[in-house]
Amino acid sequence: MKRFWLLLLVGGIVWASVYIHGALRQRTDAPDYTYERVSFGQESLSVWIDAAAEVRPRNRLQVRPPLGGRVEEVLVVEGEQVVQGQILAWISSTERAVLLDAARAQGVETLEHWMDIYRPTALVAPLDGTIIARRAEPGQTLTPADAPLVISDRLIVVGRVDETDIGSINVGQAARITLDAYPDVAIEGRVTHIGFEAQTVDNVIIYEVDVEIEEVPEVMRSGMTATVAFLVIETGEVLTLPADAVDERDAIPQVWLAAAPTAQPEPQPVTTGARSAGRIEIVAGLDGSEPVVRRVFELPATEDARGAPFLPRRR
Repeated sequence: MKRFWLLLLVGGIVWASVYIHGALRQRTDAPDYTYERVSFGQESLSVWIDAAAEVRPRNRLQVRPPLGGRVEEVLVVEGEQVVQGQILAWISSTERAVLLDAARAQGVETLEHWMDIYRPTALVAPLDGTIIARRAEPGQTLTPADAPLVISDRLIVVGRVDETDIGSINVGQAARITLDAYPDVAIEGRVTHIGFEAQTVDNVIIYEVDVEIEEVPEVMRSGMTATVAFLVIETGEVLTLPADAVDERDAIPQVWLAAAPTAQPEPQPVTTGARSAGRIEIVAGLDGSEPVVRRVFELPATEDARGAPFLPRRR
């Protein structure tokens, strides 16, 4: 009896092994992908390197008073354009402020007399630029170390470029800037300076790259965050294919050619160039007339998936 059950158990194991092997073989032999014809294109490709950036003044100058005293009048506001030599504010020295306060207590005529004799000191713009900060109002007391006004001659964008990309950046290179606060504002610029000293930010080595803006928009403000894209490559009209139609075997790019939908695809080595927006340049190996196909992978159909409209099915 034990011999019977032993033989039955062995037979069951053998039968199960044969069944599973056949099922796996059938599943392996079944194609798990189809081939889809792709189209060549004749187009221009642009390759860009993106970097986080910040809007900064090219020259940020703090305007300090020549003496300590009291602010009598501020003649400019933030965002105002000024020229070199323009009077920005009037300041009374400490002695003048004390004298005027005493004269004011004696009447209007006495006050006007001393105001005419003892003139205030002018705070003058040292260069042409824009007022980007106003930090004092009439009546406030200042020392020579205080900076009631800050002037910027021009706003620029400073990009933080990873060290792996800095070799692709050159002075004079075209760039596009996108402000985080105003993503629809198109801003063009060019690289004017590449930093020589590296910085480490979040364990990443970066170099600061200055981008001069061709036309500064009114909405731009110092300290805004932005993204700057540097134009690395811009091709003319070149032969292109979808990037997913190009495979790589042993570091050699290749495509698949199939003369007919039912034909077995054959590999064809190619030389590739620029890659952008899902397209890749074909430099050599094809002339644009070949029947290039790409593999479209599909999951095997199951009983549970037959009624699910969003799951892949066999074609």
